[in-house]
Amino acid sequence: MSSGEVKLIGAWASPFVMRPRVALNLKSVPYEFLQETFGSKSELLLKSNPVHKKIPVLLHADKPVCESNIIVEYIDETWSSSGPSILPSHPYDRAMARFWAAYIDEKWFVALRNFLKAEGEEDKKAVIAQMEEGNALLEKAFIDCSKGKPFFNGDNIGYLDISLGSFLAWLRVTELAASHKLLDEAKTPSLCKWAELFCNDPAVKPVMPETAKLAEFAKKIFAKPQA
Repeated sequence: MSSGEVKLIGAWASPFVMRPRVALNLKSVPYEFLQETFGSKSELLLKSNPVHKKIPVLLHADKPVCESNIIVEYIDETWSSSGPSILPSHPYDRAMARFWAAYIDEKWFVALRNFLKAEGEEDKKAVIAQMEEGNALLEKAFIDCSKGKPFFNGDNIGYLDISLGSFLAWLRVTELAASHKLLDEAKTPSLCKWAELFCNDPAVKPVMPETAKLAEFAKKIFAKPQA
């Protein structure tokens, strides 16, 4: 089942696309990266993901797999004999990883995105408070999940590391826009140390967007309409 050509439809700036890219790197799976142009959708994307019409889409032997976390699980199961396991081995640990991954996408990332859309200082302050509350929860989750090891998944990068780590470049952009450290060594020391290790991992570093380049891109997509 692991044989067959692997392609990934995506875009360099997308945190959701970064997830399968890290997973493929962890498993040492060669793949072709098919970049979408911002603001348009290719025929291949529309054909491969007719339901959501969104990136990322993994094409394995021409069969499409959609949704970032589902793709990561597919990669882990398909190339199970290559590299460390991405999902935790214990059912409870897997359940907790999926729970926090859902929280990150449904709550934490929404607050991050809302900051870049916020207008006025009061709105921004309210979103920063939300972000800091979420970071405190994730700091505790890291301590519980990592059990004293470097990553959420223990000794190696895993499912929850990829889920949160894919947003770190966007978190840096938000910190620049806010002139405020959202990952603070005083408040979230474990997450700060984890973030540095994650970003410098050989599976992550080549696909982590540069902060300055991403900040310029963010100005375009979050540009306020002229009155």
